[in-house]
Amino acid sequence: METNEKNLVEISVIGEVSSPQSGSSPYSITPEGKPKVLPGIGGITYNVKVGDNAVQWEADHVEPCVSVKNKDKDENGALNLLSCIGNTARVITGDAKDSTGVVTGKHGGIENVLVDFDDKALEKLAIGDKIQIRGVGVGLSFTEYSHVKPLNMSPDLLKVLPIRMDKAKNTMHIPVTHVVPAAIMGSGLGSQHCYRGDYDIQLFDKQNVERYRLQTLRFGDIVAIMDADHTYGRIFRTGAVSIGIIVHSNCVTAGHGPGVTTLLTSAEGKIVPYLDTSANIGMYLKIGRFRKKSAKKK
Repeated sequence: METNEKNLVEISVIGEVSSPQSGSSPYSITPEGKPKVLPGIGGITYNVKVGDNAVQWEADHVEPCVSVKNKDKDENGALNLLSCIGNTARVITGDAKDSTGVVTGKHGGIENVLVDFDDKALEKLAIGDKIQIRGVGVGLSFTEYSHVKPLNMSPDLLKVLPIRMDKAKNTMHIPVTHVVPAAIMGSGLGSQHCYRGDYDIQLFDKQNVERYRLQTLRFGDIVAIMDADHTYGRIFRTGAVSIGIIVHSNCVTAGHGPGVTTLLTSAEGKIVPYLDTSANIGMYLKIGRFRKKSAKKK
């Protein structure tokens, strides 16, 4: 599959491990009017990783592994724009210096970039440590498949995705763990672009949750959003198909749920999703729960 990879700019962006955040009130209110107090965004989550279930945690918008952010708004905008899923991240300060990780998502609203590290690095990382990312992927395009647009995806991730090409129909067949109707997508609608952030799958309707097996969503799962066009923002368009990745956990507040960062979109429906339970970036990039455990020394 030919792309313009050789013409892409590879550029450094930097942020720091962000502190968990909480509003003035610790409560989140459910659609049933019940107040809940739960851990949420930011920080270092030692036991939540790519490959874990994204629905069953006692949490609200929790982000797997490490959350990275800049305090300066403009610098943080560049961090979010130029970081792409699959990019290499390196710790450049603190006890975990020179440890490397992989970008796994972008969380809109809070505007965090999410990075996966191994357990050894996690134990040494601290709030405020600087993480530098080799940003490459913005501007990526397909030479022959102009009706499919990649977003937020590094060339390294694209190379390991088992995409099937149908040149006769000019379509791409993409493996996904779940197929999701655009009608149940919530928070994040209305954005004028999809180069940063995510939008949420609402899980408040039990019939749809059971029908589409949404209770089995995992961090890192690649999913298809049907009748969704992400070419210039997130809109409902009959026949369009968008592919994304689960980046944060379920949420208890109305309109929210597991977050999806866009990877590919086709307004003309030139993406054909096919079900594959192993379609997870952890599997493809060997990160999160799919990392090989190093042998213990005797």
